[in-house]
Amino acid sequence: MSRTLLRSLLELRATATTTRPTTSQLLRPFLVRHLHQTPSQIDPLPQQTQPQQPPPSPNQPPAVSPIPRCGGAPRTTSPATPETLSLLPLLAHQPGKKYLQLYIQGQAYLVTPGDQIRLPFKMPGVAPGDILRLNRATAIGSRDFTLKGQPYVDENLFECRAVVEGTEAEPMRLKIKKKQRCRRTKTVRSKHKYTVLRVSEVRIKLPGQEEEV
Repeated sequence: MSRTLLRSLLELRATATTTRPTTSQLLRPFLVRHLHQTPSQIDPLPQQTQPQQPPPSPNQPPAVSPIPRCGGAPRTTSPATPETLSLLPLLAHQPGKKYLQLYIQGQAYLVTPGDQIRLPFKMPGVAPGDILRLNRATAIGSRDFTLKGQPYVDENLFECRAVVEGTEAEPMRLKIKKKQRCRRTKTVRSKHKYTVLRVSEVRIKLPGQEEEV
C-alpha cells in the first residue's frame, strides 16, 4: 500500500513539472510581437485636446507686456479715460513738488523738479544747454494722489523738461590681462563717459491748456 502511494505521488510530481510553463514561455509571445512590430504598425499616442479659448470681447483691454529692465521698452501708452480727466485737477492742484518715475533707455529714475540725472552712457546728438522733453513715465504723483500708466502714462497729461548740463568722464582705468603660463601681458584702457541732466520742470497738463513750445 505504501509503495503504491509513493509511486502515485512521484508520477503526479513528474506530470506537474513537465506541464508547468516557465517564465520565458509565458513572455515569448509578448516579446516576439513587440520585437517584430515595425514603427509604422505601432499605434500612435492619443493627442491631448486643448480647450478652445473664447474670442476676446471688444470691451476687454489688450494684454500689455511687462517693462523690460534694459532696452527695447514697449511704446504702448494707456489712453486717458473720462474718470482720469475728472480726477486730474486734484493731482494738479496738490501743494508741493510732483514726482515722476521716468524710463530713459530702459532704466528707471524717480525724479522731482531740481533733481540731477546721471545717465550711464553718453547721449549722442546733444550739447550742454539743450532742453529735452522726457515723455516716458510709468507713474506721476504728489503727496496724496498717484496716476499710473499701463505701462506708460499718456504723454498729453504731463510735461517734464530736462536741461543737459554736460558730459562727465571717470578716471582712466587700466586692466592688465595675462594668461596662465604665458609671459605676454595686455593692458586695456577704458574711460567711461556719462551725460548729466537736470530736471527743470514737471507740470500736469489739464484739458484745455495750450501746449508750450
